[in-house]
Amino acid sequence: MTTHTLISPVTGEAFAEVELADVAATDAAIERAHEAFRTWRAVAPGERARLLRAFAAVVDEHLEELAQLEVTNAGHTIGNARWEAGNVRDVLNYYSATPERLFGRQIPAAGGIDVTFREPLGVVGIIVPWNFPMPIAGWGLAPALASGNTVVLKPAELTPLTAIRIGELALEAGIPEGVLTVLPGAGSVVGERFVTHPLVRKVCFTGSTAVGKKVMAGCADQVKRVTLELGGKNSNIVFADADVPAAAAAAPYGVFDNAGQDCCARSRILVQRSAYDEFMSHLEPAVRGVKVLDPSDEQSEMGPLVSAAHRDKVQSYVDGANVVIQGDVPDLGGFWLPAMVAESTSIDEPAWCEEVFGPLVSVMTFDDEEEAITLANSTDYGLSGSIYTNDLGRALRVARGVESGNLSVNSHSAVRYWTPFGGFKQSGFGRELGPDAPDGFTEVKNVFFSH
Repeated sequence: MTTHTLISPVTGEAFAEVELADVAATDAAIERAHEAFRTWRAVAPGERARLLRAFAAVVDEHLEELAQLEVTNAGHTIGNARWEAGNVRDVLNYYSATPERLFGRQIPAAGGIDVTFREPLGVVGIIVPWNFPMPIAGWGLAPALASGNTVVLKPAELTPLTAIRIGELALEAGIPEGVLTVLPGAGSVVGERFVTHPLVRKVCFTGSTAVGKKVMAGCADQVKRVTLELGGKNSNIVFADADVPAAAAAAPYGVFDNAGQDCCARSRILVQRSAYDEFMSHLEPAVRGVKVLDPSDEQSEMGPLVSAAHRDKVQSYVDGANVVIQGDVPDLGGFWLPAMVAESTSIDEPAWCEEVFGPLVSVMTFDDEEEAITLANSTDYGLSGSIYTNDLGRALRVARGVESGNLSVNSHSAVRYWTPFGGFKQSGFGRELGPDAPDGFTEVKNVFFSH
């Protein structure tokens, strides 16, 4: 038996061992999911909806337990962790409406009637990252199950505890055996088998662009469906006509949430030159005001990084950057870095153009709309971003010009479970959340009936 030792991001101390699935266990789970698919797809839509609502209700009863697990395992602040557990409940409730609304169409055709059906794919393999273990698991499993598929889910090796518990809660809620299976394991073992096993009909991967490319290449061999939610290097564009003090006060919370370990982090701030000095004068106290505390503290706004290796990777970007603002960290051991701001003068600086995935944000000036859009688009990524302006026409022009799947005007809100989420360019493809997600877990079948 292979196990993985879990290390507390807060203290750096080991606290648990988790058994990892090998290839044989993975194959067995996939085969059980394939058998369960035969009956799950045939469950009446209203009954499948009821079971998903029951699943949501059981999650709701265990919100605090799940939140505390995430504080321990991932170092998330308790406030964030409670929201994340609640998001799993909300996403399950939202997609509980799907089974009774998987509508086909009637299409005019000479000599008969033509109709379409939405058919489930089969077994869906979901590979979840370590930065948001609960929500991203829910974003995949809820619409997949609602659409009639069965799910095998691999949590990240670093953060498996909430996924394991959610799998147990599914059974407690009455979801049949084999319909949702959680398989802790190495990406090179379990994740790779999702890609290569012919009974897995779709892979949902959230993680780095480099690994996403390998998943996509592997799925091509079987023409296997794939959804990829990959990296981001998102821009927060601040125009001089905005409420500059308010934009500066909000900026830290657009990047330092989850210690910057967020593909939606606005880690590049573009400020119109005429407003730059004013913006920076307000940004410094805002950054220093971020409460970086033990994540179990109710007041904590930013916790540690997930691991020593990741902290060291982020530190390598800090070492090469012109850091002009820096906050504080608690003396708790663990994998902590402060909130930091760097001034950038070139789009080729690593901290400016690469995904840091930590609490470091880079700031650069621009002169006009055209330059702002050009700078925002000078990356291979296109996931999220913000635009601060009081000019509605400008907001529309810039929003249409920025190559990104999710934008917010005068806000850093990126995720709502009832609106679609996904990226442009090398940030991936396919849409999670909102009304579009079930389409990614079904095939359209066309049937013509002759008169």
